[in-house]
Amino acid sequence: MNTKMTSAIEKITLDTATFHGVTVEPTLINFFYGNNGTGKTTIATEIQTNSGLTWQHGKSAADYSVLVYNQAFVAANFQDYDKLKGVFTVGKENIAIQNEVAEKSAQRAEQEKLNTDNTTDKERKEASRNALLTSFQDDCWSKSKSLRDTFNSAIAGFKTKAKFAEKALQVTNPVQHDAGELRTLYETAFDPNATTYREFQPTGATTRLKGTRGNELLSKPITSSGDSPFADFIKAINATDWVRQGHEYYAEAAEGVCPYCQRKLPDGFEDDIAACFDGQYQADINDLLQFQEAYASDMRGFLEVLNGNLQTAFPKLDLTEYKAKLALLEKTIEVNIQRIADKLKEPSTVVTLENVKTLRDEINALIDRFNQQIQANNAIVGSKRQKQTECTTKVWELIAFTLQNEVSAYKTKRKAVDDEITALMKLITDGGKASRALEQDIADLNKKIVSTLPTITSINILLRDSGFQGFSLREKRGHQNVYEVVRHNGQVAEGLSEGERNFIAFLYFYHLVRGGHADTEVTKDKIVVIDDPVSSMDSSVLFIVSTLVREMVGVCFNNVEYREHELEVQGDYIKQIFILTHNVYFHREITYNQTSRYRCVSFFVVNKASNQSSVRLCIRQSQKVPTEQENFNPVQNSYAALWSEYRKVDTAIPILNVVRRILEYYFMQLCGYDGVNIRKRVLDDHRDKFIELVDGGQPDYTKYHLASAMLSYISANSVGFSDGLNYVDDCADISLYKTVFKLIFEALEQEQHYKMMMGEEEETAQSV
Repeated sequence: MNTKMTSAIEKITLDTATFHGVTVEPTLINFFYGNNGTGKTTIATEIQTNSGLTWQHGKSAADYSVLVYNQAFVAANFQDYDKLKGVFTVGKENIAIQNEVAEKSAQRAEQEKLNTDNTTDKERKEASRNALLTSFQDDCWSKSKSLRDTFNSAIAGFKTKAKFAEKALQVTNPVQHDAGELRTLYETAFDPNATTYREFQPTGATTRLKGTRGNELLSKPITSSGDSPFADFIKAINATDWVRQGHEYYAEAAEGVCPYCQRKLPDGFEDDIAACFDGQYQADINDLLQFQEAYASDMRGFLEVLNGNLQTAFPKLDLTEYKAKLALLEKTIEVNIQRIADKLKEPSTVVTLENVKTLRDEINALIDRFNQQIQANNAIVGSKRQKQTECTTKVWELIAFTLQNEVSAYKTKRKAVDDEITALMKLITDGGKASRALEQDIADLNKKIVSTLPTITSINILLRDSGFQGFSLREKRGHQNVYEVVRHNGQVAEGLSEGERNFIAFLYFYHLVRGGHADTEVTKDKIVVIDDPVSSMDSSVLFIVSTLVREMVGVCFNNVEYREHELEVQGDYIKQIFILTHNVYFHREITYNQTSRYRCVSFFVVNKASNQSSVRLCIRQSQKVPTEQENFNPVQNSYAALWSEYRKVDTAIPILNVVRRILEYYFMQLCGYDGVNIRKRVLDDHRDKFIELVDGGQPDYTKYHLASAMLSYISANSVGFSDGLNYVDDCADISLYKTVFKLIFEALEQEQHYKMMMGEEEETAQSV
């Protein structure tokens, strides 16, 4: 049976906060999923403080750098944006190398500026070229209107401005054809009713069946020449076929007893039976079986060819006789196949096959006549195709002649612009190579010195590639091994958004895992804990963070003793990793293709009920190997599960909790709303939908207030209730809650999604 492998931390005993005696046995790579407030941060804190941990034999926390990313890490490291500890890389100090790095950095800056200028020039030239092309296309289109209307079918496939102009440019021989003669040719050549048809296929001769021993045996009795007393007996009573059939049917199931009289069979019975059928008898039967198979195969081939002829047949053919003879042939073949089967059943009989050749010859004669008609039709159509090609060529020659001034002017201007763009592209390509070479030289030099600069460079590249262009990292002047976050104007960054701060904090943490705050920490083995790293981040940043986390998972996986293939990520300095999140998208990104790694990967769900937290290991019986266990991802269908719970719940507080989670997940995470936008769209823009008029024309605000309460509920802290909401369970009208919930989806134009998740679309389709 497959087992989980242990790693640095073999067991975690949780007995703090809302955990009471909960034990977790982690593997190498551990994914924890749970909603906010269930206890994930408690788990991360226990690992960070070395509380309740059982270490691998001979190991302790001192043997590892335990690095935990959480809000406490962000607060501790990014309280002041100008006092970040530097992250070291392996190397040794060398002033000469530092000077060389500085020189090459200046060269690279100059080269980058030149590359930017050249790129700007190229883009300007490309815009000019596009404008030139658009103008040319418009001129061709307007000047050719009469020709396009007259010869519409001849320009098929080129009926847009772009395609028409491109085709006109491709004509190398403009000719001024007579428009009247060309129109006569066009009207004759483009007859829409003309088409060609496939000829009928005849059947070949069955030469392999003639003269075979199996064919000859049909007209001869097949009998045994066995000369044992028992063989003489069954031949005397003419029971050879009966005995053979009975023995074949009952031999394996007889179990030494006669199937008729139930007496025990005498010793040597099988030998007596075998003696009844000599070698020639068996050879004849085998020959007959081979003939049966060959006959059936050939006849099926004939019928497939003949029936295939009827597919997309020439409609002017009279197929009545063909179909009748084909049906007769099929019936004749069936009769012959049955007669062969009868012969095998009673080999001593003589059978004669019905004549198939005559029918086949008659059908082939019909096919010859049909093909003459088809060939005549195709010859006519073939000639029209040639005329169509000829006409199309002449039409385009005439169009090119009409547009020759426009074409000539465009080609001249286009060549001049293309030459300029080509020259700029070469400058950009060469400049890019030079810039990359300088960048590689700088990177190689940085590897040889103790410096925090490589970390700054890497983080700034990631920030740039992620679209964060408003700030970057640099070394703080006058302070060794200290970073500061600065704006483009060189001022220390202030007022970064939560998402910006969290992202740069995670990049800092990512490089800290690869290096260390001191050169002595760089080569130390790491235990990494990542607690909800994507808070307040947009989807693009979430993707980048997920990619970096997957890289760290890959580094950790390099510690596994069994390796099925060469991994792209290098190193094995992460000895154990814990990732905790409540974000479904992030969880799915980082757990992709991880469930199959049963030995070294574990999935956990963190729940809290009645103010008591629990941790569940997500394993189940293997679907492929019943004796084994396998991982399963706990959030695979979590959203659908919420709707299933919504359909069943019948009390106020649970339904409001489910409603909150559905609205938050779908509208806030998937659709991108925030609480303010949802309230405005629902309560302001669709106010009338939630207000009904009662007796006397007075407005009833019941649904409006309930919708307001629900939307306030999703805007409240997800770990508790909004202070402004009070509910009495016994007084709640659950059906009214569900009505208002549906109205919210309708107000936000998501009624189709509501029906899909409630199963109403399927029910409607079935009722129709």
